[in-house]
Amino acid sequence: MNTIESGAWVACAMSGGVDSSVTAALLQQQGYRVLGVTMRLWSDTEEHTRACCSLSAVDDAKRVCVRLGIPHYVFNMEETFHRAVVDDFVAEYRAGHTPNPCIRCNRFVKFTALLDQARALGAHYLATGHYARLGYDAEFGRWYVRRGADPAKDQSYALYGITQAQLAQTLLPLGALEKTRTRAIAAELGLRVAQKPDSQEICFIPDNDYGRFLRDEAPEATQPGPIVDADGQQVGIHQGVAFYTVGQRRRLGLTIPAPRFVTALDAPRNTITVGPRTAVLHRRVLAGDVVCGKLDAEALRAPRPVTAMIRYAMRPQPASAHLDGETLQVTFDTAQFAITPGQAVVCYDGDAVLCGGTILASPE
Repeated sequence: MNTIESGAWVACAMSGGVDSSVTAALLQQQGYRVLGVTMRLWSDTEEHTRACCSLSAVDDAKRVCVRLGIPHYVFNMEETFHRAVVDDFVAEYRAGHTPNPCIRCNRFVKFTALLDQARALGAHYLATGHYARLGYDAEFGRWYVRRGADPAKDQSYALYGITQAQLAQTLLPLGALEKTRTRAIAAELGLRVAQKPDSQEICFIPDNDYGRFLRDEAPEATQPGPIVDADGQQVGIHQGVAFYTVGQRRRLGLTIPAPRFVTALDAPRNTITVGPRTAVLHRRVLAGDVVCGKLDAEALRAPRPVTAMIRYAMRPQPASAHLDGETLQVTFDTAQFAITPGQAVVCYDGDAVLCGGTILASPE
C-alpha cells in the first residue's frame, strides 16, 4: 500500500458489495479521512436492478457510508461507461475478438474518470476493493501492481492497465487479505453486506445472456455463415461469429467424428475456421496497446524471462518477453491453448506485473 500522511482524504470506490465496504472501513480505522464514491452506470430499469452500480447497489453503498459516518457521493457515469466499455465490447465482437470488459472498466472508468472525480472532491487518493497489492521500485522510480495474497482472488491481471500516475494515487487495502477474512471483518462491523454474493456476470449483461445482448447490439455479427476447415472446405454452419471464440469445441454442430476446435474467426467474411486441438496450440503472442508496469519500455527492449498469463483463470506460465517497437512479443516455453485476440497477455517478474497488452495474434 502507498504510505500517505495521516488524515489525508481518500475516496473509496464503493459498489455496494462487501469488498469495497470493508475497504472503506479499514481505511477509516487506519486514520485516513474517507469519503465514499459510487458510479451510477445504469438507469433504474428492471434489467439492471441487481447489476453492479445499479440504483440498488448505490443504496447499499449509501447505507454502509451512513453506518461508518462518512460522506457519500454518486456520480452519473452512464455515458462514460457505455462509450469506454460497452461500445468497445460490441466493436470487439463485431471484429471477431473476445474482449475483457473488466480490464477496460478498470483502466478507463475507475482509474481514469472516477479518479478525476475523486481529485475534484479534494481527495489525494482513490482506494478500491481489488485483491492486489502495490509495489514501488526506488531504483527506477516506478510503481507497479503485485499479486494479491489470496491466490484464489488475485486480481492483478485485470489491473495491468493502470498508469504510473494513477498507481501513485491508488490504495488497495484488501491485497493482503483472504476473502474469508474480508467477510469476517464485515460481520464484525455489523455491515449488512457481509454475506452479499459476489457478482458472477458482466455487469451490463446481468442475465448473462450474451446471445440476446449481441443480437440487440450487433445483429450483423449474429448472422449464420460457413464453418470451414484449414483447406477452406465448408464443414458446417455457424450461428454468428459473435457466439464463438478461439478454442471452442462445444455447440459447433459438426458431424465430423474427430473433435474440432475453433481456430480463427473472420468477421468480415462471416466465416469460422476449425481444426484439431493441435491447431489451437501456439507459443508466440503479439500484443498491442501495451502498458508498462515495474519496468519501462526501454528496459523491455531486450528479451527477458517472465511468467505470463493469457486469461484471468490460469496458472502463470514460463515465457520470454520483449517490446518490438510498440508491439509486445511473448514466447512461451511450451505451447498454450487458445490464445485469443481481444484478451490480455500480462507478464510478471515473481509477483510483480512487468507489462501487459491486448492480444492481437498468435503466429506460428
